[in-house]
Amino acid sequence: MDPDLHELIELVRAYNPAVDERLLEDAYEFAKTAHAEQKRLSGDPYLTHCVEVAKVLAELELDNTTIGAGLLHDAVEDTDCPISAVRHRFGEEIAVLVEGVTKIGALTFKSTEERQAENLRKMLLAMAQDIRVILIKLADRVHNMRTLHALPADKIRRISMDTLDIYAPLAHRLGIARIKWELEDTSFRYLEPDAYYELAKKVAKKRHERERYINEAADFLKENLSASRIAADVMGRPKHLYSVHKKMREQGREFEQVYDLLALRVLTNSVADCYGALGVVHNIWAPVPGRFKDFIAVPKSNMYQSLHTTVMREVGEPLEIQIRTYAMHRTAEQGIASHWKYKERIMKQDGRLDEKLSWFRQMLEWLQDPKDSRDFIESVKGDLFSNEVYVFTPKGEVRVLPVGATPIDFAYSIHTDIGDHCVGAKVNARMVSLRYNLKHGDVVEILTSKTQTPRRDWLEVVKTSKARSKIRHALKETEEEAVGEPAAVVRVSATQPAPSRPSRLVHTDDASREKLILIEGKRGMAVHFAKCCNPVVGEDVVGYVTIGRGITVHRASCPGIQQGRYDPDRFIEADWARDGKGTITAGVRVMVIDRPNLLGDILNSFSLHGVNLHQARTYPVRNNRGMVDLVFELTDEKQLDRIVSAIHQVSGVTSVRSLKEIEKHSSPRQGRVQ
Repeated sequence: MDPDLHELIELVRAYNPAVDERLLEDAYEFAKTAHAEQKRLSGDPYLTHCVEVAKVLAELELDNTTIGAGLLHDAVEDTDCPISAVRHRFGEEIAVLVEGVTKIGALTFKSTEERQAENLRKMLLAMAQDIRVILIKLADRVHNMRTLHALPADKIRRISMDTLDIYAPLAHRLGIARIKWELEDTSFRYLEPDAYYELAKKVAKKRHERERYINEAADFLKENLSASRIAADVMGRPKHLYSVHKKMREQGREFEQVYDLLALRVLTNSVADCYGALGVVHNIWAPVPGRFKDFIAVPKSNMYQSLHTTVMREVGEPLEIQIRTYAMHRTAEQGIASHWKYKERIMKQDGRLDEKLSWFRQMLEWLQDPKDSRDFIESVKGDLFSNEVYVFTPKGEVRVLPVGATPIDFAYSIHTDIGDHCVGAKVNARMVSLRYNLKHGDVVEILTSKTQTPRRDWLEVVKTSKARSKIRHALKETEEEAVGEPAAVVRVSATQPAPSRPSRLVHTDDASREKLILIEGKRGMAVHFAKCCNPVVGEDVVGYVTIGRGITVHRASCPGIQQGRYDPDRFIEADWARDGKGTITAGVRVMVIDRPNLLGDILNSFSLHGVNLHQARTYPVRNNRGMVDLVFELTDEKQLDRIVSAIHQVSGVTSVRSLKEIEKHSSPRQGRVQ
């Protein structure tokens, strides 16, 4: 038996005594024959790559079938061997895996975006067929990165970028930490060699000092755990170079300011022992406020579970500590692979696995809608590869969303109807903007209205592919409905569109707006409000004659009007007026310095003064400064003075100006909400 094959079989035997030696021997010989004349650019026989890929899969403790497919994964793509030969020799299951890996690498593309988008699509579809296809592809990428030095410089850079952008995040999403770390560090070394080696040198310089520090802390903690009768292993936890580099870059820190290079990991037998160990840790060292996370009670969506805490040791240095069971540690290292159970050659799926892959089912929905490559990449990466926040429904149910997710994303995660009709949100019992970025632990309540429909500007703020897909679908339907058919009888005069303005808002229902709308100076005409732009009280509007439906009211800055999609002869003058109660509509723009609950305090001013607020339109915060447009009803001018004065007194407000005055001095421009 060849030494490489013997080593592979022994690796498998270490965790699976029922190793199918005959299968692995047959697959090895088949691959050896298929790749007989081939060599890699490094000069090594191609067969060595097949064996190394199989070894990576064995390190993940995968089944005989997957490891056999790993040996054969390039037999169809890189040789003249047909898939039918694999199917005839090894059966349907292995053939499906080999064919799945082959399809992922089969095409060439015109651009980086097209290549990445198609790779993502193919990998997601392969996962739908059998997730082991992706595990083989990840193992293939691991060995390719280990031998990347033999390739030309341009290919090294392209493959490293793909690895960092797609494969490492995918390994993270599947919970396979050991592969994620290796892919990140290797890509980092090739893409930024100067930064990599400088950081490696700094880490190595103080290695002995850190090892001594960690060993002292580990021994002290072991003694205290033993005294509390908690059986546990305590060890140092390595910090990978790319994670340190990423933290320095994102937080603007120098190496000397990264304090969490020092870390301990505690492994116990039970969940109860995990919490017991946490009590011991917090008893012997002071916990750092705000640095405790319980991923046991609320696991990450990639199945990761652990307790995280940071404490301050007597020497004045912070120390990170992770506490988990041995089973949790296996999951953290092997991810999705640790949830497959095997008996002979039949793979049985863990009953909880389908629930843990719910994020993937949502991704498949996104694949159904055609879109350009760049849009697809941004959406999938945002949903599949982002860090996560854990938020709660009012009933205490957990929703896991990507960092930067908004209440709109949350609404669509509950149900499509709730997302479509979302008009506002309360977070921790306080009103927030629909642009609010949800944070860990937020309790979110969604406010809905039957008259609300998805807005095009929502696409600019949502982070999940599900929300984006549902919004696009709804917009497509409403925009097709809005065009109408040519007019036959009614002649109206055209109006000139007023300067365009941003369209981020929360609005009242159609019935309230109809009381305030005038068509050519008259009330009582049959009107409805365009779903494509959804005008609000106080905005410049125009009417459009729609056969069989009366007058459709659009914002003057409606994109459809700006793009010339409507017949100019069918426009009709429209404006807002006092309502039947003798009130007038006014609007102000409030400039603010952002702080927690600022919007809630501003809105509270209206409640305290008995002023009816129609709309609140928020704009994105930049450099800690933001802007809010408010439209409301007044009974007289003195009431306006009182509400403006009240807003001025809110902490964080820097100025309050009339919207009409702003519009009067504004030059025509196309408004856009970032």
